Amino acid sequence: MESSPPKEKRATLFSKRETKRVEQKLEPSPPALKQVSAKTVITGGAGYFGFTLGRALAKAGTDVIIYDIRKPLWPIPKGVVLVQADIRHSNDLHAACEGADCVIHAAAYGMSGIEQLHRREIQSVNVRGTGIVIEVCKRQNVPRLIFTSTVNVVFAGQRILDGDEESTPYFPLAEHVNEYSRTKSIAEQMILSANGSLLAGGGKLYTCALRPPGIYGPEEQRHMPRMALNIERGMFNFRVGSGKALMNWVHVKNLVQAHILAADALTPEKNYIAAGQAYFINDGESVNLYDWLTPLFEKLGARKPWITAPIFLAHLSAVLMEYVHLVLKPFVELTPLVTCYEVHHISSTHTFKTDKARKQLGYAPKKYTFADCVEHFMANRPRRRNFFLLKLCLCMLLFVSLIVLSVKYQEVTDFLRERWAQYRGMVE
Repeated sequence: MESSPPKEKRATLFSKRETKRVEQKLEPSPPALKQVSAKTVITGGAGYFGFTLGRALAKAGTDVIIYDIRKPLWPIPKGVVLVQADIRHSNDLHAACEGADCVIHAAAYGMSGIEQLHRREIQSVNVRGTGIVIEVCKRQNVPRLIFTSTVNVVFAGQRILDGDEESTPYFPLAEHVNEYSRTKSIAEQMILSANGSLLAGGGKLYTCALRPPGIYGPEEQRHMPRMALNIERGMFNFRVGSGKALMNWVHVKNLVQAHILAADALTPEKNYIAAGQAYFINDGESVNLYDWLTPLFEKLGARKPWITAPIFLAHLSAVLMEYVHLVLKPFVELTPLVTCYEVHHISSTHTFKTDKARKQLGYAPKKYTFADCVEHFMANRPRRRNFFLLKLCLCMLLFVSLIVLSVKYQEVTDFLRERWAQYRGMVE
């Protein structure tokens, strides 16, 4: 659901013949859903979720524009056109949305990895970009706008068990631990506030937001490779806290189903039932991360986590890594092994009910297994990497960190105290 780091590009069209990529091989599709749009624009459509959604819509007979700053990894199917441009380029987006009756805004930046620390780009893409999407929909008379949000708009490390849309409020913006979550919350509220806005040619704009957790599926390119890499690095030798926290995941096809149903639920035939609404979307199961990852541990020949790390120690490590990244950024950009957000994510129970989506949208998640996705990943992953150089770099990073601490001891101490004051209310 993410766009790549911003670069100055003009809109370019790519046909199926011009895109020579590895074909995306997914398991057999469930029965096709009905056509709910004549023309749909998907921002961030070159990502795993956006591309899978675009392909499903095209198969149902919809003309699809996938709008992204980068090309997809897979061949573009019939009925799908790629517009390669930035969502912050208003003119390009305006041209792409001509004649569209639905926009699905899935473009975002800063979800994971080093991107989490690029605050300015996160704000620019997630907030300013969303504002441009809304304005283009109004000017181009697009009546439906669906926002691919995240559970992070309500979660920032506190315990949530079976939360629902009515009883789980937005987490305070000033208290979010990472910029991605904060800006996604702002963007979702912008989208929902735009519901009922007047279109330039008459009529109204109807909007809704879907809140998925982590996405998995065959050829998923963000979570699976990163988890496998961290397992091989030995990062999953540790259980943070009790190691019993629960969370949800969503298979990409269940998330696709939810978006198509949401598009239908913003039509007069369905009495605009989804207008102005937000929905939690997941597989309908709560799982423990370490248990859920068992098939991946087994395929990698790795031992499941056996060392318990206190949450405070994990937070402290993440804070130090983020601080070292900040200090060294003018000279070299090093990806922290773990961030504060990631510590919160794996150490705190946060599960959500899908009752509202089931009742209002007709959402009915199908059963998929993570083990099947692991089989596909292992059959297609690159050769195993040698981590000698990585370990050498970590030793050098530790050495540099000690130098930083010795030179700026008081500044680092004040920084740690400030961050701990911010996090202590969330530590179990």
